[in-house]
Amino acid sequence: MSRIGKKPIAIPSGVEVAVDGTVVTVKKGNKAIPVETHGRVEVKVEDSNVVLDRVGEDKESSAFWGTYRALINNAVTGLNEGFSKSLEINGVGYRAAVKGKVLELQLGYSHPINYDIPEGLEISVEKNIIHVKGADKQQVGQAAAIIRGFRKPEPYKGKGVKYTDEHIVRKAGKTAKK
Repeated sequence: MSRIGKKPIAIPSGVEVAVDGTVVTVKKGNKAIPVETHGRVEVKVEDSNVVLDRVGEDKESSAFWGTYRALINNAVTGLNEGFSKSLEINGVGYRAAVKGKVLELQLGYSHPINYDIPEGLEISVEKNIIHVKGADKQQVGQAAAIIRGFRKPEPYKGKGVKYTDEHIVRKAGKTAKK
């Protein structure tokens, strides 16, 4: 039985949750995040809580119960507080700048890399740190992973783009013959 699925989701003030068939829509102001449940769980809004129930008694429905509870909770948290990831750029001549709706990265290649900022995300740069913010947890994580993938940190000098809380294990370089 799912320990996560049992917990009700508290709805903060200003956030609305509507259930329409198999789609749960979480709204705050003019932003809305839909979560499609595909009929695998029953969703009810009671008082100021969202309660999920299993459809069957098998292991699979128990797994879906916890998964959809987490997805709906992430939508509520994202609209109420938001999610963010920070990336750090290390390397001589490596830099980033936001120009309109494009993040321009110079990462040691012969050309700059232009990353179009997706709708619903806010990207800002201060010195060598890139901040990715948004309401959708999956979208924030995906954008941060794509930016990191342009130049992954290398283990010898640590040059590249890494998460600020990531630790790069350094390798010893070549040693001279005696």
